[in-house]
Amino acid sequence: MDNPVLTVLIAMLGGAIRVSTPFMFVALGETLTEKSGRINLGLEGTLVLGAMVAYAVSYLTGNAWLGVLAAGGAGTVLGALHGYICKLPRVNDVAVGIAMMSFGTGLAFFFGKPFIQPQAPHLEAIPLGAWSDNPALAQALEVNPLFFVGIILAIFLGWAFKNTRWGLIIRMTGDSAASAKAMGVSVDLVRFLATAAGGFLAGIGGAFLSLSYPGIWNQGLSSGQGLMAVALVIFARWDPVRAIMAALFFGAAGAIGPSLQAVGITQGYYFFNAAPYILTLIIMIISAGSKSAARDVPGELTMK
Repeated sequence: MDNPVLTVLIAMLGGAIRVSTPFMFVALGETLTEKSGRINLGLEGTLVLGAMVAYAVSYLTGNAWLGVLAAGGAGTVLGALHGYICKLPRVNDVAVGIAMMSFGTGLAFFFGKPFIQPQAPHLEAIPLGAWSDNPALAQALEVNPLFFVGIILAIFLGWAFKNTRWGLIIRMTGDSAASAKAMGVSVDLVRFLATAAGGFLAGIGGAFLSLSYPGIWNQGLSSGQGLMAVALVIFARWDPVRAIMAALFFGAAGAIGPSLQAVGITQGYYFFNAAPYILTLIIMIISAGSKSAARDVPGELTMK
């Protein structure tokens, strides 16, 4: 392709679609969890464990979608464990999350060693760019089905939080546990289920990493994406649809380095590769003094 600007833009488009997908699922999972009034910083460990389980099950069964379901199941177990521990007296959500992050990562590294070398079946992408004669654009528009699942799920969650009884219960539990209890709602049960469901989504995000992009299993697969997704939730102000847009933004930022390298720009390559981490830091600094973020945060989170 002769136009370097167009090359970079197309590469960033492809990167936004690919790189954003795990961010998307982890951010949606954390949005659901935090809407109920609980923080789960352990989703990084859930993401890594989900990636390992998905790869292992896909390799052993020959079916990548079984790997995806198994990853969701592993995430549900970690989320449920986190939810159960956090409902015990005098237990801090943040401390438990950090412990669960180490626990999930450790399990993945221990049980995943035999699966570093074998090749597992991958999730097949949908070739939306087959109409184009431009090979770079056609490749950029090879979209994994999980990307569309994430978008549909975000729209559904955004609608459900505003229009369904269980959505109201989750929001009420997250905003005021006392009000929820007065209405006869079991706060511990709602938060337990929300945390388990959030773990399921994070596990699915891990499955994308190992079965689609980058499509391998190794111990450095996540690179902190689970923790960055927590910043995405704040950036999106606990709105599922905004979380999708934020994930796409992060995905495009993560593709800057490889995109510039594709047109021969290598100076500052590692700096551009750090763009998502720099964005995370900037978002956390801005959000610390943001009135809109303070207004939208679930009330119970401000008490932790």
